[in-house]
Amino acid sequence: MSQRNIRVEPIDRQAVEDQEVEIVERKGIGHPDSICDGVAESVAGALAREYIDRVGEVLHFNTDETQLVAGEAAPAFGGGEVVDPIYLLIVGRATKRYEGQAIPAETIALRAAREYLEETIPQLTYGEDIVVDVKLGEGSGDLQEVFGEDEVSVPMANDTSFGVGHAPLTETEQIVLEAERRLNGEYASTHPELGPDVKIMGKREGDRIDVTVAAAMVDEYVADIDEYADAVESVREFVGEVADDHTDREVDVHVNTADDYEEGSIYLTVTGTSAEQGDDGSVGRGNRANGLITPNRSMSMEATSGKNPVNHIGKIYNLLSTSIAESVVDDVDGIRDLRVRLLSQIGRPIDQPHVADVHVVTDEGVALEDVEEDVETIVDAELGDVTEITRQVIDGELTTF
Repeated sequence: MSQRNIRVEPIDRQAVEDQEVEIVERKGIGHPDSICDGVAESVAGALAREYIDRVGEVLHFNTDETQLVAGEAAPAFGGGEVVDPIYLLIVGRATKRYEGQAIPAETIALRAAREYLEETIPQLTYGEDIVVDVKLGEGSGDLQEVFGEDEVSVPMANDTSFGVGHAPLTETEQIVLEAERRLNGEYASTHPELGPDVKIMGKREGDRIDVTVAAAMVDEYVADIDEYADAVESVREFVGEVADDHTDREVDVHVNTADDYEEGSIYLTVTGTSAEQGDDGSVGRGNRANGLITPNRSMSMEATSGKNPVNHIGKIYNLLSTSIAESVVDDVDGIRDLRVRLLSQIGRPIDQPHVADVHVVTDEGVALEDVEEDVETIVDAELGDVTEITRQVIDGELTTF
């Protein structure tokens, strides 16, 4: 075992699954905040791969300040129009010149943003319904020096910061996460009227779960109010089926609860996202690194998307702590709830956190001493392989929101 500073202790609360009230949220891939997260992460991946192709290593960059200004639209049954386009500004830092070689960082960013938007929100016409701009400044000299030490195989942390992960997911968390993913996956593939802006809120009180869904409908595929009502009911039934896959508890599903059919006020959109009509967005304001917003659990406020995957702790430690938590729960019996907190210190190797703090709720009849050594062994091994997180991010194998 290495000499890493790893602590394993009891958690200071009940397991989330045993708490009386639980709240869970997920903002779907078409939500304005998620659009910013997705574009920022797509640009980050493109820059990292381009740097590797051109110079053999990932140079300094961050694109985690991307912002979206909502547009204006006039939806109508059978198809409306965008009146004023959405404006997306990719903001951050990037290395644009290396050893005399110019690197077109902003062109790379614009290309990556276009490809991501065309794949994720196909109803948006790039350059018409949405205008994308990019402003990438040069990185700070001090941070570039920390970032690029040639003799160090394990990078030094760029900041004194922390990441948080937890496992296993509760039934409510699984329902919220899977419902959005499956709505924007298998369901949307055969139901084009459903836009990608699907936000889901789960609330559990005791053994009763309420799932509230906000689902943007695409006007081109909805002929009238009756078809709209049918589309809403179809979403409700599908989410109910997803919930049944994850729980035996009583579940009620509510969809587009703000609709007023008599007034004609319904969630109808031209493009499938509320960004077309007054809903702005920003990186880091939505889902955490595990894809959920979980007020019953500790969370880092860092934006994971768009950060450099080599040494930016706000990205690496949030992803790594989640991976550690999942590995521990998969491999160690007797754990009901687990939280991992990793704290860095700027300039310190990222495989040597200032502290790796693991909090455990064990199953009834299992003592902390029964699992402590196994937990510490897994934490130590994953920290020793921390650069695998960087590879997985660059190869697009990990999601950040």
